[in-house]
Amino acid sequence: MPTSRQPYRPATRDQGSPPRSPGPLRGLPPFWLSGILVAIVLNIALASALPMNGGTHRIVIPYTTFKQQVVAGNVVSITATADAIDGHARNAITAASGTGTSQDFHTVLPEFVANAGTGTGSDNLEALLEKYKVQVTAQQAGQGNALLGLLLSFGPALLLVGAFIVLARVSARGAGGLMSFGRSNARLYDGDRPGTTFADVAGIEDAKEELVEVVDFLREPTKYQRLGGTVPKGVLLVGPPGTGKTLLARAVAGEARVPFLSISASEFVEAIVGVGAARVRDLFQKARASAPAIVFIDELDAVGRSRSTALRIGGHDEQEQTLNQILTEMDGFDSHEGVIVIAATNRADVLDQALLRPGRFDRRVVISPPDRIGRAAILQIHSRGVPVASSVDMSALAQQTVGLVGAELRNLVNEAALLAARREHDVVTMSDFESALEKVQLGPARRVMLSPKDRARIAYHESGHALLGLLVPGGDPVRRVSIVPRGMALGVTVQSPVDDRQNYPEDYLRARITSALGGRAAESLVYGVVTTGAENDLLQVTRLARQMVTRWGMSAKVGPLNFDEDSQQPFGGGNRAYSEATAELIDGEVRSLVDGCLDVARSILHRHRSQLDALVTALLAEETVDQAAILRITGIDSAAGSLETEMPPALVAV
Repeated sequence: MPTSRQPYRPATRDQGSPPRSPGPLRGLPPFWLSGILVAIVLNIALASALPMNGGTHRIVIPYTTFKQQVVAGNVVSITATADAIDGHARNAITAASGTGTSQDFHTVLPEFVANAGTGTGSDNLEALLEKYKVQVTAQQAGQGNALLGLLLSFGPALLLVGAFIVLARVSARGAGGLMSFGRSNARLYDGDRPGTTFADVAGIEDAKEELVEVVDFLREPTKYQRLGGTVPKGVLLVGPPGTGKTLLARAVAGEARVPFLSISASEFVEAIVGVGAARVRDLFQKARASAPAIVFIDELDAVGRSRSTALRIGGHDEQEQTLNQILTEMDGFDSHEGVIVIAATNRADVLDQALLRPGRFDRRVVISPPDRIGRAAILQIHSRGVPVASSVDMSALAQQTVGLVGAELRNLVNEAALLAARREHDVVTMSDFESALEKVQLGPARRVMLSPKDRARIAYHESGHALLGLLVPGGDPVRRVSIVPRGMALGVTVQSPVDDRQNYPEDYLRARITSALGGRAAESLVYGVVTTGAENDLLQVTRLARQMVTRWGMSAKVGPLNFDEDSQQPFGGGNRAYSEATAELIDGEVRSLVDGCLDVARSILHRHRSQLDALVTALLAEETVDQAAILRITGIDSAAGSLETEMPPALVAV
């Protein structure tokens, strides 16, 4: 997606700055040149070690041929080394393989001849050589190849030593290499060239206000130090994935214009013992050298999990060593040094308590999913470089994206731009955004061959959801109904609230259950049987009804008590915190609640059968019907008891 915002870039120096230190391989000869030098040295050594014998090559002949050449008087001289014989002939001899001829030859003395001596079995080779006046020279094994033997003996060791020296030099000059296990891989972003500021962050205004003090301290530390005040050493950003924790940390560095060292906590831990702690030490040393600076540790829970509940295998734990080193380093530097640690996690509940005490992560900033105004602002930021049609209403689009976080909204804008390009639009229209929203929430459209009967059944199922969404008081407005298969769903009914609220009234929850049962009720009313299409509906209904009874006390028989097993059993398993009689009472109340909502759904659909059939006819013809068309077809007032609330949009799918 094109955008006018420039991403953070690693720190660079101006032309007038001092030259950088040489790279890892600078100062060393190129590898190809080193290879050529080694090859030349080996060739010289081999050439000096191996006899040239007049420049001719040596052929291999059988021992029998050798004796025949001696008897023929063709052998001038030989050199015997153990059982090997190298000789020179007057005339060229043909090799045993017939591949060539040469005056220089090589043969091997058979073992039975070499061991026979002058007794039985000896062929009297010595006497034969004396008879035909062959000059005999004897030498010990390895005597003629002293240099070659030395090279073969010490060559591998010399190569290993040389390779180790090269790697050591590389490691001493670069961040990577054999000797760099204890060096952190933190990425350094230049504070003089900020790529992200608070202007690029929207939807989390409360969190930005919490960090303004940190920015102000980094800009003007004496303002606080003259009165004896100290800025928090650490700031912990807590929030669901995609809410903008990393973006906010970069914005703090950009606003303060200080170096920003970013690293993921998982990069500390290695299989080698002590590496994590060494990397922590190296990271904080770099931060002190660059002070004032910000150290950002992403996914802190990777190394910061509680030591009291972690599973121990063996007597040593590298993760615990790394955590202890982080605790020590945060205690070891003074707030006057200007080094602030910002960490991000979405699992604050599993962090070790030593990390959260005052003096380490003093301040916790909770980053929640944005509200409607925040979502509209986020959409505006991410659509800066996108040509958007003037008819696109970001506020209306934000109203349909309840529950989406910043990363998902950015992806929504990108998908809309790609879709508009495929449709060959000059600008991104509202229909592109709505189609992209369907793709983001449900997945891409699938080409599924459905029979006319199946399409009609799916249309009745979705129409049942939509009609109850319009008629049940307290329900969310219906935005769109479609029978186009997407993802795992064969059809979808999109409902989203009018505005944001944080409390969920009981009548709204009952309306959600009733609307979710609308598909099953419509199938039962029209066909007399139900299908498996309501599987996802029943899952949502069961979960919501059980929470109403066990978590929110919305049952007269169970009363205002909390029997939520998830909150009472944080580690899973174990015995329930209530009796079997209470469990039966809870099951009965859940069943009664769902049955009551199902009866309401059947009754409403029975009374409005004509509107149900009309909506089905429109769906079979158009496949997708928007809110205005739904109201026009059914003739139902749009203000039919809708209640403003903040809940994730109800995507009731077949």
